Amino acid sequence: MPSEPRHAPFRMPERLFAELAAGGGSAEAVAFLERAERARRLLLLRTLLEGLGTLRTPLSPAAEAWDVLKEAAAAAPGPVDRLLLAPATGGWLAHVLRRLHGTASGPPLWAEAGHLCALAVAAALRAGTRADLRVPLTDGGLSLPGLGLARLTGAEGGLTVARARTSGGELTLSGPGRDGDSVAVTLSPATQPLPRPTAKVLATDTTPAWSPLRTLTHATPAGTVAIPLEDLDPYRDLDDPLPPARLDADEAEAWQRLFEEAVALLAAPGGEGPGRFDPGAIRAVVPWGRTGTLPPAPPTVLVSASSGDSFGAMVIARPSSTVALAETLVHEFQHSKLAALLHLFPLLDDDREERYYAPWRPDPRHLTGLLHGAYAFTGVAGFWRDRMAVARDDGAADIAGYHFALRRLQSRLVVRTLLVEGRLTPQGRALVSGLARTLDGWLREPVPYAALTRARTAAALHRTEWRLRNVAPPSSGSGGPRFRPDRTSWPDVRTHAFAARPVAPHTADEQLAAGDAAAALARYADRLATDPAEPHALAGWIVARAVLEPGRTTRRMLARPELLQPLPSG
Repeated sequence: MPSEPRHAPFRMPERLFAELAAGGGSAEAVAFLERAERARRLLLLRTLLEGLGTLRTPLSPAAEAWDVLKEAAAAAPGPVDRLLLAPATGGWLAHVLRRLHGTASGPPLWAEAGHLCALAVAAALRAGTRADLRVPLTDGGLSLPGLGLARLTGAEGGLTVARARTSGGELTLSGPGRDGDSVAVTLSPATQPLPRPTAKVLATDTTPAWSPLRTLTHATPAGTVAIPLEDLDPYRDLDDPLPPARLDADEAEAWQRLFEEAVALLAAPGGEGPGRFDPGAIRAVVPWGRTGTLPPAPPTVLVSASSGDSFGAMVIARPSSTVALAETLVHEFQHSKLAALLHLFPLLDDDREERYYAPWRPDPRHLTGLLHGAYAFTGVAGFWRDRMAVARDDGAADIAGYHFALRRLQSRLVVRTLLVEGRLTPQGRALVSGLARTLDGWLREPVPYAALTRARTAAALHRTEWRLRNVAPPSSGSGGPRFRPDRTSWPDVRTHAFAARPVAPHTADEQLAAGDAAAALARYADRLATDPAEPHALAGWIVARAVLEPGRTTRRMLARPELLQPLPSG
């Protein structure tokens, strides 16, 4: 808190930076990043308090809420620190600061700034200290960060003001009712661990007045770790505030089963290299949307995302595969680590122009996006390297080998782009060079031949189709590559389709994945006879021909496939 003695500036030990630059990072390195994020949060809170000094509000003043927070922190520093470091707190801070700078919108500013009062109430409940604050209600609901959602039954709808009093961990909430009278409720907020897969399902302690924050639990040698399954906090998403979207019990329990299996898978290899981390470092899992009848077939994850404002949080649409969830946890935590590093060091000078090829995207990217992708997918490559090492049969080793080979190749390509094109600072060059050393070592490691061949083919297909869909043929006097005016997003259906060798191939893609380039070439040619410029088929035809006729001509087609495809008329 600001009343603490001033500390010396942060200086990351070189060995910790080297661990992170290689794509991994020990528990000590991650803990250092968290300490740095704590310092950043306090600076942002201080900036916010200064910005709210003149804000007119019907709530308790920000300075009063801050005093409550400081008192709670003095009584229970650990719990209040965790509350300040919670991802949703970071999301709220960043959003309200953007509101103050006029770069974001939302409900009345006094209500969003008043979330500080809710944060102070939650801290007082955690610490067992007293508080008496005027807080904002939305349709009778008060979000208590890190705890859950309190509701006033019979409260007036819309945005209103209520009084929140705490004492000894108990909350009394009172506010205007629909009939003009005052309504009140007294409760003892607590989070709710989800039942373990082998445990009997317990009755929920959700009531009309209280919806507890659910937690995903897993056992460790040091005890049970609980990670929020955040579906209530308004600032759980990556940008604008959201209403609560409570998962039903079956969906929440499905998350617990899948999460515990994914954690067990991640714990198997151990170590500190890329793709390995302690899942206890995750600070929140935010379920995206609601699952319908079934999640997407493995290994697809419909949505996963993270934000530098919310260290350790990840927004994920629940997949049906343990491996897919484990891979996603690795991927998103890599983003969190890099975002924290970017808060500590300027790594590159980025003009934010989107003009670079990223092998995992349908669109051009800017340099910062390339760096994030390279860092995340280096971790993903390490994850699949571990899966290949522990595979119990040839089929599993083949699939893991494919993903390892594909992601190491794609990540190394992007690292090369960053080293050649990126305007890197000394720290940025050290980081990207560390990734290059990791990937260069991995490129020398053996992978099953069939898996390696499919990975190289899939990489060539993606790059070829990307250029066909994004890059325009050169015009006379053109000074360099230019992008097509008609480009749109397109589905990458090949990356996962090539993961396993088809047993009975029928389509052109399946025949190419099976190693029958001649049959694939004929099928692609048939499709192109109807539509000569169709990018998916043309990309397949170019790559299949390159397999059958390696040489200068096909290398030129692979390098500049857009030369074969005219722009649309009109």
